[in-house]
Amino acid sequence: MPRVLIIDDEKSIRNTLKEILEYESYTIDEASDGASALEKLNEESYDVVLCDIKMPKMDGLEVLTKAQEISPDTPFVMISGHGTVETAVEATKKGAFDFISKPPDLNRLLITLRNAVDKGSLVVETKVLKRKVTKTREIIGDSPAIQKINETIEKVAPTDARVLITGENGTGKELVARWIHEKSNRAKNQIIEVNCAAIPSELIESELFGHEKGSFTSAIKQRIGKFEQANGGTLFLDEIGDMSLSAQAKVLRALQENKITRVGGDKDIEVNVRVIAATNKDLLQEIDRGNFRMDLYHRLSVILIHLPSLNERDDDIPLLAERFLKEVCEDNGVSRKNFTQGALQELKKINWSGNIRELRNVVERLVILGGQKITEEDVLSYSNPKSKNSNAQSIFEKFDKLQEFKDHVERIFIEEKLKKNGWNVAKTAIEIDIQRSHLYNKIDKYSLKRSEMND
Repeated sequence: MPRVLIIDDEKSIRNTLKEILEYESYTIDEASDGASALEKLNEESYDVVLCDIKMPKMDGLEVLTKAQEISPDTPFVMISGHGTVETAVEATKKGAFDFISKPPDLNRLLITLRNAVDKGSLVVETKVLKRKVTKTREIIGDSPAIQKINETIEKVAPTDARVLITGENGTGKELVARWIHEKSNRAKNQIIEVNCAAIPSELIESELFGHEKGSFTSAIKQRIGKFEQANGGTLFLDEIGDMSLSAQAKVLRALQENKITRVGGDKDIEVNVRVIAATNKDLLQEIDRGNFRMDLYHRLSVILIHLPSLNERDDDIPLLAERFLKEVCEDNGVSRKNFTQGALQELKKINWSGNIRELRNVVERLVILGGQKITEEDVLSYSNPKSKNSNAQSIFEKFDKLQEFKDHVERIFIEEKLKKNGWNVAKTAIEIDIQRSHLYNKIDKYSLKRSEMND
């Protein structure tokens, strides 16, 4: 049932409106003044707000203005016994959905409320769809490190300078790359992403440069590579530290000459591509080990952007958690929930090995399992038990049979190793010393899936 907040200093009017709207199957909450209304809007979510204009201390228009900072998508219907055209126009300019004079016409009131609820639902649905379609989300954070990154993006984006983005898995490297593209002169063209860690070394050259028909056994037709697809736009080489040396040599040539040759071909193809690369590895160490070309490193690292881990900017955790909470509630059609201050402080104590991706997963878990107010106890119970003060139930008390316990531990072990290696199955199989096919079977057995959050 739609939830309505009635704000009016006259109790008789609140009671009358409540009786009418409850009969029409609305859930009603009341506030007798602007201050208490803003408190309720901070704590609860409403489908529509009915707000009187003439009230002591804080009038309805001031409430409307402040409420838009708290819940900008909540429709406000203003009501007043002293209604004038000027007042209605002012309310609309400030963002009110509609204006109704007292005493309200019942039919008009109900139609207006229904339309306001429908509009609010459409706004939320549109936001959810946009999030699902686009991968370019806001970079959230007030820490000095994030401010510096945003400043660097603003300066670098309009140029064609190559950028190397470094940082742990889950810190937001892809997001930074997408913002550089969105703010660049190439934004009207595509940004093409290649995850170098996810493509076998024997296929990476074909993926990047394309191939001619018949160039190898399975080449049954010509294929256009990522460099050509990104022509006029941006090519994002994610986890470039995992690229084979032979592919590195060809990428170097493409960067030097702005030309590529398809596998099995002999024709040079000119390309106009801006390259942004990212890695979770220390490329200087990889150069010392002979795994990465120094000349390619210098070609890629015209501009260096390093993303700090979430543990290094823990003051941003409350901001991120609040944003994820709002998104998860909207995505799942759940009424708005809130964190207590204790819960936010407890989130800051956790060792976030998976960074922003892990934080979003934890917030989603808290939305599903926690109460309307997500408390410190909820965080301790449902978050990853790496919190310094975690008193969660002992893992040994959760299982009666040995095999169930072994499966549980194996699942956690494999999932953590896959996350650490950016879901590079081949690399993970080597690291944990099992066959790749065996690891695929385990992934299927435990229904493991890569998170949709960006690196």
